[in-house]
Amino acid sequence: MFTATVTPSFGEVDGLGHINNTVLARWFEMARNPFFRIFEPNLNLSHDVWPLIMAHTDFNFVGELFFEFDVELRSYIEKIGTKSFTVYHEAWQEGRLCTYGRAVVVHYDFKAGVTTPIPEDKKAKLMEHMVPEGLAKD
Repeated sequence: MFTATVTPSFGEVDGLGHINNTVLARWFEMARNPFFRIFEPNLNLSHDVWPLIMAHTDFNFVGELFFEFDVELRSYIEKIGTKSFTVYHEAWQEGRLCTYGRAVVVHYDFKAGVTTPIPEDKKAKLMEHMVPEGLAKD
């Protein structure tokens, strides 16, 4: 598991006084960086180097997030396939689970325009961060 703490900014608050739902996509994207570094330590986004592409994301909002308190992001690997892996994310505030979701990331060759198998050494590093059984929400 990787964790990150986010301090909400004033501009992320919606008209109801909650953190806007669209903000979670950005926060969870940032929280995936440690997984991306497994594949490209320098986060070099050159098509000659970068080997990943996003295939799917989803979010489930189960509690409001507020401006006044930091948010802890927890990120795990839920599934590793031949050519893709699924990241499971949670956002916690003041001891409450407020949002959870998933992102499917595909190993990709931009030059050839095709998906490619995840190298075994990368799979082994991803496996170090597997979500504990029974933790992930449906």
